[in-house]
Amino acid sequence: MTLTSQPMILSGRGVTAVLGPTNTGKTHYAIERMVAHGTGVIGLPLRLLAREVYTRVAEKVGIQNVALVTGEEKISPPNARFSVCTVEAMPRETKAAFVAIDEVQLAGDLERGHIFTDRLLHLRGRDETLLLGAGTMRPILQQLLPGITVVERPRLSHLFYAGQKKITRLPQRSAIVAFSADEVYAIAELIRRQRGGAAVVLGALSPRTRNAQVALYQAGDVEYLVATDAIGMGLNLDVDHVAFAQDRKFDGYQFRNLNPAELGQIAGRAGRHIRDGMFGVTGQVDPFDQELVERIEGHEFDNVKVLQWRTKNLDFSSLHALRASLESSPTVSGLTRALPAVDQQALEHLSRYPEIIDLADDPVRVEKLWEACALPDYRRIAPAQHADLISTLFSDLVRYGTVNEDFLAEQVHRADRTDGEIDTLSARIAQIRTWTYVSNRPNWLADPTHWQEKTREIEDRLSDALHERLTKRFVDRRTSVLMKRLRENAMLEAEISVNGDVFVEGHHVGQLSGFRFTPISGAEGPDAKAVQSASQKALALEFEARAARLHAAGNSDLAISSDGSIRWLGDPVARLAGSDHVMRPRVIILADEQLTGNARDHVAARIERFVNHHISTVLKPLDDLSRAEDLQGLAKGLAFQLVENLGVLFRRDVTEEVKSLDQDARASMRRYGVRFGAYHIFVPALLKPAPAELITLLWALKNDGLEKPGYGDLIPVLAAGRTSVVTDPGFERTFYKLAGFRFLGKRAVRIDILERLADIIRPLLQWKPGQANRPEGAYDGRRFTTTTAMLSILGATLEDMEEILKGLGYRADAVRAEEAAAHLSAQDAAATPATETAVEDNAEKADHDDADSASEETVSEAPGAVEAVATEQPVAANSAEAEEPKPVLLWRLGGRTDNQRQARNQGERRGGNHRGQDRGTDQRRQGAGGGEGRDGNRQHHGKDGGKSHQGRGDRNEQRGDRQDRGDRKDRNNRAGPQPLRFEAKPPRKEKPIDPDSPFAKLAALKEQMKK
Repeated sequence: MTLTSQPMILSGRGVTAVLGPTNTGKTHYAIERMVAHGTGVIGLPLRLLAREVYTRVAEKVGIQNVALVTGEEKISPPNARFSVCTVEAMPRETKAAFVAIDEVQLAGDLERGHIFTDRLLHLRGRDETLLLGAGTMRPILQQLLPGITVVERPRLSHLFYAGQKKITRLPQRSAIVAFSADEVYAIAELIRRQRGGAAVVLGALSPRTRNAQVALYQAGDVEYLVATDAIGMGLNLDVDHVAFAQDRKFDGYQFRNLNPAELGQIAGRAGRHIRDGMFGVTGQVDPFDQELVERIEGHEFDNVKVLQWRTKNLDFSSLHALRASLESSPTVSGLTRALPAVDQQALEHLSRYPEIIDLADDPVRVEKLWEACALPDYRRIAPAQHADLISTLFSDLVRYGTVNEDFLAEQVHRADRTDGEIDTLSARIAQIRTWTYVSNRPNWLADPTHWQEKTREIEDRLSDALHERLTKRFVDRRTSVLMKRLRENAMLEAEISVNGDVFVEGHHVGQLSGFRFTPISGAEGPDAKAVQSASQKALALEFEARAARLHAAGNSDLAISSDGSIRWLGDPVARLAGSDHVMRPRVIILADEQLTGNARDHVAARIERFVNHHISTVLKPLDDLSRAEDLQGLAKGLAFQLVENLGVLFRRDVTEEVKSLDQDARASMRRYGVRFGAYHIFVPALLKPAPAELITLLWALKNDGLEKPGYGDLIPVLAAGRTSVVTDPGFERTFYKLAGFRFLGKRAVRIDILERLADIIRPLLQWKPGQANRPEGAYDGRRFTTTTAMLSILGATLEDMEEILKGLGYRADAVRAEEAAAHLSAQDAAATPATETAVEDNAEKADHDDADSASEETVSEAPGAVEAVATEQPVAANSAEAEEPKPVLLWRLGGRTDNQRQARNQGERRGGNHRGQDRGTDQRRQGAGGGEGRDGNRQHHGKDGGKSHQGRGDRNEQRGDRQDRGDRKDRNNRAGPQPLRFEAKPPRKEKPIDPDSPFAKLAALKEQMKK
């Protein structure tokens, strides 16, 4: 049967065209007119928009009176009076009193235009017909529909051009438009990182997903919308600014620039009701020229000159006849034959399949084939693949009358999975939409209701999963919720976990440490300030509460770190800074601006009170010494210097003051914990880790030490109780001194350990050949070797020991290999347990005995006083290789020459007081080997009466001092380094004399002469 191709156009009488730009209220007007009639049908360009209008109509007349008909969905109450449809799903004929077709300018669209043209030319309402669209349709409608009434509606708000702006600088409530899914996703990802998140709207999304994304934007959960030109089709959105990220699109046939009317249709989404809108471009698009801007702002576009047309009179007598009828051309001016649509392309492929040609052998089957070709290509696959699916469906319909449900079940089951990412879920939704369409075709399935419900359920589940993935990927829920609550001016609810995590409205926004809030990383751009503002607003009460708790906190809750920070329950709340007084550092509160007023004053007062208490407690010996009222004269001055130097003085720096102190003054200072050592005047209690760390910290604050790299790490190392550490030349020696260490070459040794070293060396220098129980390391009366006890207490190697002894004023002599071997053998034979015990006793006594009588020559540290004659160590006698033994180092005092030593020996032979004088002078010059002074020797004698040689040395030292005062001035004028001197001590009670010493024989001789 062949039908004419002449278009049958109905009259324009009774038809009203309501034309105008976007935001003129055309759709709202059509809804109001439809519900005023008893029945009506309205056609809309998108399923999404049809859903929106369906909801609005149902609210007005009741859901039981409204039907929704789209290609994939049918809601048909039995007595529905109104139908909301997509244009493709509108009936070809109707008896409804009212008919409306929205966005009629799409009749010029190359892909879908022929469907709109068909409806506006042939579908009429019994009482009223409305055609809604752009003003560019007026001439063509008046030409094709004589007698039509045209009503133009002005835009309710103005539209302004905002120019070019970067995406990250776009204002809130902006829609960014692109024309590919990849570009939309890339833009949405950028906005999420920079501005908190965006909703996305694409034509490829299911209506449910698009609705959910639009709702996300409309509810204010996000401030940005990234979309394709789908938003230009009547979607009512609260958009203030439309930005074009692209101005080219693929229209199904080619890439082309958007024409001004299309740009105006999309830009017109900006502004709502009477609120003005703006449009512009992003940094990826060239700015619009002035002429284009004026046309968009004034809605002045080229009129639509032709409409896409395809005949409705199809010949189903054969495949060939159907194809020929589709090629018919219009004979009416203003219409043009449309390019082959998806259904026609599928028919062209299927007409070449032998099995299809065999099956489509009568008009009924040809018409059934054409009905099957109407299946939309939701999957956007190749035309040949789409044709294969249609071929399968058509074969089932012809052979069995319905689609094979086993095949349908298998296809549906493949799509029924919600795992995967955005692209995977989008593909499954496209697949299930195909079967949703099939289930809604009349007479295609044996049980259409079951499959309609099944496919709808799966599509909804997939759509929800896709919405969730989109939201998770492109929306920062924390920021979006906070932005919404801020716009509502609501008090935000904040929670703070025990570890300081801050949650606002249930979202983790940052970390609260003490009185400082740190937002989490990832929030950038202007929204970061908004998030911080929201957090600080919610944290205001928490700051007040914390200030009150800190004000009432005990000292045990506060601590001072080695970096100068003050921590409360582990969190930094302040830091120390230097001031004019080293013992009174300044306190700088570490808090955000929200801590103000009385709360801040209370925090500052409590921390300052803690700092003062901590310093006075940890450094109590210094505090007591500074407040001592029983110290008078030189003792008070020496105590002042000791406090100013934070508890450590080099003895060489206060030689005269120490010499001038009487025993009562010294005793009064000892009561405050002061020790007079061989090398230092110090307070042993301050060498403990806690005081040492605090002292070095205070000095570093005073001298900007903490700003120098490494000081902060070195403080805890020095205060860790180690006996010696490797030195760093980059640090000041004063720093080591205040930490309780003496800087000696490559190593720094703790002060009290050096005094113990002096106690070990002293008996080594006093031992004479022939004496019993020779101490380990003593070689003769003036030289000694390094012992394991020395190395042990210093924690040093032989090389380190050499540096340390040089720094203390000793010089090294090398002996021949034979002499070294003999010396080592003799030393091994004499190293008895008793000797080791004696060494330990000396070390123990160093903790509480003074060394006031130590020789000034020992503590002299003038340059050149020490010279290392040899630095090689002996090798083991049982070495595997025959090597020449290396020389061994024998240490002696560096301040005496061989001539002086020879003169001393001659003086000893003279006998009497002269010999005692020389001995006393020599012992004073031997430093640590010269005895402990009056008080020290009294203690030594009390502890070990057998060591009477120390007492004799003290008495000789006292006599020598008295006789040596007259020529002190002459000796000070001598060349070379001069030894420091101590004043002579008053005569003290005679002690028992060792019967094996030369003094015993001299005393016996004197007694005989008297008799």
